Amino acid sequence: MKRTDVGDPWRVPVIVGQIPETGLTRELEADAATRAAMAEIAGLREIRSARAVFDLKPASGGRVHVAGKLSARIGQTCVVTLDPIENEIDETIDLVFAPSDQLPHLAERDDDEHDDSVDAANRLEPIENGVIDLGRLATDVLFLAIDPYPRKMGAVFEPRIVAADPADHPFAALKALKVDPTEPGPAKPKDK
Repeated sequence: MKRTDVGDPWRVPVIVGQIPETGLTRELEADAATRAAMAEIAGLREIRSARAVFDLKPASGGRVHVAGKLSARIGQTCVVTLDPIENEIDETIDLVFAPSDQLPHLAERDDDEHDDSVDAANRLEPIENGVIDLGRLATDVLFLAIDPYPRKMGAVFEPRIVAADPADHPFAALKALKVDPTEPGPAKPKDK
């Protein structure tokens, strides 16, 4: 399958209307080309593996509860030593997708009307055109979990301390202008 959308290299759409009442489980694994495209977008050396498992369960009002786990192994560069390192990512996912027209109403709900399927407004995601893209969701979770300042185990940044050169202080240039008292200087004007 040829990928046309560079911004979303991992695409796994699920049509909400086709999710059975009993729910649906999807296991995803990104292929080498997808991982390479994701690594380029994220600015990583490489993504060695990326796997996700999602359980989708229909909820009231056309909403869908999506729970799952993302596991990935990524190659980065240590910000201290510049050595190549690998990091593991294991993230739990628990979101509710709702039709776009319901999002403002659900976000404004009072805590008194709290529904367990909608834990918090920041867990709500829109269902776009009747589709939930699990690949895009997995990619977003992976990108958000990347350590922006990865360090090799035991690597500590120690600033280089250089002893100050006495000739390199702010008044060093004035020393060259200092007048030697043994040498005759310019004639002084006489007092009147």
